Amino acid sequence: MKKKFVIVGGGAAGFFAAINAAELNPEMIVVILEGSNKVLQKVKVSGGGRCNVTHACFIPNELVEFYPRGKKELLGPFHKFMTGDTMEWFENRGVPLKIEDDNRIFPASNSSQTIIDCFLNSAHNAGVEVKMSSRVDSIQKIEDRFLIQTNKETIEADYVLIAAGSNAKVWEITSGLEHTIVPPVPSLFTFNIENEILKDIPGLSVPWGSVKVLNSKLAESGPLLITHWGLSGPGVLKLSAWGALEMYQKHYCFEIEVNWLSKKYDFVLDFLKSTKNKNSKKQVVNYSIFEDIPKRLWVKLVLSAEIENDWQWAQLSNKQLEDLAIQLTRCKFKVTGKSTFKDEFVTAGGVDLKEINFKTFESKLHKNLFFAGEVLNIDAVTGGFNFQNAWTSAWIVANSVNN
Repeated sequence: MKKKFVIVGGGAAGFFAAINAAELNPEMIVVILEGSNKVLQKVKVSGGGRCNVTHACFIPNELVEFYPRGKKELLGPFHKFMTGDTMEWFENRGVPLKIEDDNRIFPASNSSQTIIDCFLNSAHNAGVEVKMSSRVDSIQKIEDRFLIQTNKETIEADYVLIAAGSNAKVWEITSGLEHTIVPPVPSLFTFNIENEILKDIPGLSVPWGSVKVLNSKLAESGPLLITHWGLSGPGVLKLSAWGALEMYQKHYCFEIEVNWLSKKYDFVLDFLKSTKNKNSKKQVVNYSIFEDIPKRLWVKLVLSAEIENDWQWAQLSNKQLEDLAIQLTRCKFKVTGKSTFKDEFVTAGGVDLKEINFKTFESKLHKNLFFAGEVLNIDAVTGGFNFQNAWTSAWIVANSVNN
């Protein structure tokens, strides 16, 4: 009698596990249960519709540093299936990839549909059965088999993989299997800020700034982007990932300090004084001396230092130079909420990692029950790292099932 492997969730981890399991053992019946009428929707919107497949970091000890939760647990798995293996997997299936300047890896087509088509074609060729609009209502362990009740039918399975991401209903079902669920909180989000400096200049960015949360140890650096609602960009998103739990406890109301230049105050102040001496007759607002600061942001920072529109550098007092240096390196903002980053929603929380065997991604409570991807209490900063967790965990599950 053929063994049956049922995957709950038609997302990245689910498809990756299904394809690999079916290719490793063509005799196995592999079924994906997807609750909605569409699959791979997170893949579709990721990376602004381009799908940030993974990241060009090829050393496991360095890769785990991008995971606020799961760092210790992923070190061993990354020695089995790493970013280079991910690249090879896709390229072997006719999907050329490219590494961008910031080390993010995308399909050369710049379209997430390329990845979706690869999964759908590979699943079809491997004989994977995809059941759409099949919502899982319950999973029971009866002796050495599983009984899965959907809104359409009852399915028996020898192996079950739960890979439904941050799905509240699936977490509830997992709790029914005696697993502990760490309460989820948002992990990747942007900061809502109402401040005159940021008003009317959405879309402006600085290539490398730093942000720290006052009265905490939270601080991150990276590109910063001004948006209609406040502040975003990789620097802010990294900070939101590392500070997910602390910011949740603060109800997303806290003060931040932004250094638009990632340079020390004393250095900037000395540079401003030197500029005053060398360019005394030039207007301050029209003479942006830092190439990394966009002109319209420079004007906002100058005005916030109470320097008038028509003032020349020669008119600035030491106090005004100090105030401008503060605006450039210690600019304070009140965060009053958060917004989801584009259409991508990542959570901290999920199945407690202490209950998982990370050599196989199998439950320590139930033999032949597996977990992969974001359903676990693992999350990463932006840049392709969350997908790499999905690929690695799903690949190991596929191999575990076939062993």
